[in-house]
Amino acid sequence: MSIDRDTFENTSEDELEELSVPDQVLGFLAANQDRAFKAREIASQIGVDEGAVSTALSRLKDRGLVEHKATYWAVTDDAERLDGYSGYERATALFNDQLGTEDKEAWREHAPQEPHPSVEDEQ
Repeated sequence: MSIDRDTFENTSEDELEELSVPDQVLGFLAANQDRAFKAREIASQIGVDEGAVSTALSRLKDRGLVEHKATYWAVTDDAERLDGYSGYERATALFNDQLGTEDKEAWREHAPQEPHPSVEDEQ
């Protein structure tokens, strides 16, 4: 995973080494909690080998931190389980530092007024 120049210059080697592949994968999935991804898509987004991502996903699944269906992976919706995983905290902090925290009101401003057609069909 690439980092910006400011992070590179102002972060210690220990801090940069702390974020393992599982932490990066979990952080990416948590940042995109409303979506599910294939392992290769995750690998492409975080800049890590697909094999390493697949291994990390399997380990995260064993810990109950991600869910798997067919070829797709998503972060668990069990907030308590996520909060208990220290790697999640490190990954979230790193992504927040790099990308900023989410502004939920800004998301709501741009949300469509009508539900997605797939949601309407289910009703």
